[in-house]
Formats: sequence, C-alpha cells, structure tokens
Amino acid sequence: MRTRGGIVTRRRRNKWLKLAKGYWGHKSVGYKVAKQAVVKSWTYAFRDRKQVKRDFRKLWIARINAAVRPLGLTYSRLIEGLKAANIQINRKMLSELAIDHVTSFEKIVEQAKKALTKKN
Repeated sequence: MRTRGGIVTRRRRNKWLKLAKGYWGHKSVGYKVAKQAVVKSWTYAFRDRKQVKRDFRKLWIARINAAVRPLGLTYSRLIEGLKAANIQINRKMLSELAIDHVTSFEKIVEQAKKALTKKN
C-alpha cells in the first residue's frame, strides 16, 4: 500500500498558505504559487530594508540642499564647511533643523561659511 503525505504534508503546506494570506488570486490558494510568492516577497523585503535607508538619506540631502541654496551655499560646500568648523551633526538632524528651526539652521550655515573662508 502506498503511503500518502497525510497530516505532515498538509501542515507543511498550510504554513506556506498562511504566510501567503492576503495575496491576490491563486497566490493565496495554490501551494506551489503561494510558496513562490512568499519567497519572492521575502527577497523584496530584505532588499527594501536597505533601500529605505538610502531613500531617506536622499530625501534629507535634497531638503538640506533646498534650504541652504537661498543662503548662498550648496549642499557639498555646506558639508565641507561643517567639517572644517568641526561641527558633527548628521543629515537627518540638519534636515529637521532646516524645516522646523530655521534660525538655528541659519546660524549653523553661518558658522560653516566662516570656516570655509578661513580654510581658503
């Protein structure tokens, strides 16, 4: 008599189907397609956890650049001036200052400008 998978196989398959719950169409019903979809989604999730960090850094740099240009500097010159002035502040905080605390941001930019003139 042939041995069938029975309860062990069904439990294993149900684990994958449970992970695919909420997927559209056969991806949430068919075992093979559901397993492929879940593995692919894990791949995307792993990749995008890194991508989110890059995207936020791009956003902060764009905000800083937009805020510093009316003050007569570019982003790269600002960062150079901050290093010359020995001001250690990350891009996230600079972006928050540029949006919420404009006067504090302007003071930091002035210090960076002074450090650039001393450097040159």
